[in-house]
Amino acid sequence: MKQYQELLRHILDKGIRHEDRTGVGTISAFGYQTRFDLNEGFPIVTTKRVPFRWVAEELFWFLSGDTNEGNLRERGVDIWKEWADEEHTARFGREEGDLGPIYGYLWRSFGGDYPARNGFDQIAWLIREIETNPNSRRLIVSGWNPEQAGQVDLPPCHTFWHLKVENEKVLHCQLYQRSADAFLGVPFNISSYALLTHLIAHVCGLEPGEFIHTFGDLHIYLNHLDQVEELLSREPLGLPTLEFVDSDGLRGLEGLLSFRYENLNLKGYQSHKKIAAPVAV
Repeated sequence: MKQYQELLRHILDKGIRHEDRTGVGTISAFGYQTRFDLNEGFPIVTTKRVPFRWVAEELFWFLSGDTNEGNLRERGVDIWKEWADEEHTARFGREEGDLGPIYGYLWRSFGGDYPARNGFDQIAWLIREIETNPNSRRLIVSGWNPEQAGQVDLPPCHTFWHLKVENEKVLHCQLYQRSADAFLGVPFNISSYALLTHLIAHVCGLEPGEFIHTFGDLHIYLNHLDQVEELLSREPLGLPTLEFVDSDGLRGLEGLLSFRYENLNLKGYQSHKKIAAPVAV
């Protein structure tokens, strides 16, 4: 996927050294945008292996509103484990595994008194608004609540997404991401929001259009530089296509929340081998 290669090269060419909260240090570039036509193949990095099932399971977990890392781990996905141990949760007075008001809570109970589910369900509102007012310019979901950002160990990085229905037929999605780990996080984010756009388009009877990814602080950690160079030495492969299986009856909000990995078929995904890298916590 050439857009991802170009993104990494942009950081290396234009970025500057920064200290950061993890103590690792980064090369950071502020402000960047990539665009993906979802009709030209499903955007997933091919110059290293991206575990698509993990991408899908994490997204379903977000959509469910769940914030317990143990429930995600039961699905075989442990990418949140570094922030879910007792050391990280106890500082907020929560039990191990309770991540606090992160994505799922903000999407499904924005402004609520965590852990009470008494906030605003943005996903339910969004689907209803697409169905009843598709020309709206307000099809927005916010993953950033300043009042609660300090109540979690890892405040949301992908913070604001905006949908556009074109001619009551095609669905576009633009994401604003305040902070982006270019090597480990961004490949997940690209495929996650591409999948989200496909899912919402399907349950609302629309066609997927573009996914537009807009960045604030886009960075490569200094201990990922060798991995980035290895990845850039590889030639991108062709993109796969996403097909839905047994999904004709999955419509509206109930349909969106009923999607499972078994309903997805990423057809023709080929990639270079995995490149391991440490996560900065």
